[in-house]
Amino acid sequence: MSKAVIIGTGSCVPSRSLSNEDLEKMVETSDKWITTRTGIKTRHISGPDEQNYQLASKAAKRALEMAEVDPADIGLIVVATLSPHMIMPSTACFVQAEIGADNAFAYDLNAACAGFTYALDLARHYVQSQPGMKVLVIGSETLSTRVDWQDRNTCVLFGDGAGAAVVTGTEEDRGIIGSKLHSDGNHWDLLYMDSPESQNADLVKEDWQGSLIRMNGGDIFKHAVRNMDEAVKALLDRHRFSIDDLDLLIPHQANIRILRKLQERLKLPDEKVFVNLHKYGNTSAASIPIALDEANRQGMLHKGDLVALCTFGGGLTWGSLLLRW
Repeated sequence: MSKAVIIGTGSCVPSRSLSNEDLEKMVETSDKWITTRTGIKTRHISGPDEQNYQLASKAAKRALEMAEVDPADIGLIVVATLSPHMIMPSTACFVQAEIGADNAFAYDLNAACAGFTYALDLARHYVQSQPGMKVLVIGSETLSTRVDWQDRNTCVLFGDGAGAAVVTGTEEDRGIIGSKLHSDGNHWDLLYMDSPESQNADLVKEDWQGSLIRMNGGDIFKHAVRNMDEAVKALLDRHRFSIDDLDLLIPHQANIRILRKLQERLKLPDEKVFVNLHKYGNTSAASIPIALDEANRQGMLHKGDLVALCTFGGGLTWGSLLLRW
């Protein structure tokens, strides 16, 4: 059976950088407080002409350029996002028009911070059934549009950005090996964002406080560490690998304490865990593809490397994906 392989990556972040010192002027916080609790030093915030689909399109073009693939050859565009440009049409349709992928069908996927991993697994199944197909998988967010800038517990965490990957079939002994994806809707209220205010009086929520990100950080920490740890170990075990076989782990860049605790539980050295959280903050569905592109362009990924992605987000949604680079 043909395997799905990533042949190009790309990323894009807004030009404006918002530092911890900048946030000190906006809410009651400090660089020391933010750095100690999150590991974040800066995050990028969108400005004019940096809408979600525009960031996604720039990341997509860079991935296509690396892959040496013409936009007309793309058969499917999937954009993972929880902060779409519009509710309808999908951000993916805007990207299709922006890059000229006239032969693709396009849609969005919302699995919060786990979105890119979910979408990449989806692309794998399309490609396995249609080996010649080329799929553009994008994680793109403008979380600055959905953050409560008066809430110091959340506004310091999130940033905007986009990452993309071109996926196609290969007969080589590499590509996506497998995945282990999970959801648990029972804990939705630990991390959520309400919908726009209802225009149907019978469906108005009494406690509606705006379409903004709300989070219980302490409980999220516990679930994130435990679930990502178990997902990575179970996936490696399923495919008869040990943790020592892993060349690089690219986790969702949420919080440095989560990442270090996960690293401790997996017993991985620093050189096997990719971290760029300090530069971008939590960019949700864009987190892993931005990190993947940076690792790729920095020469940290070599042909034959065993690479694991692991993620956790609202829903709750989480999981891992294993691939041979």
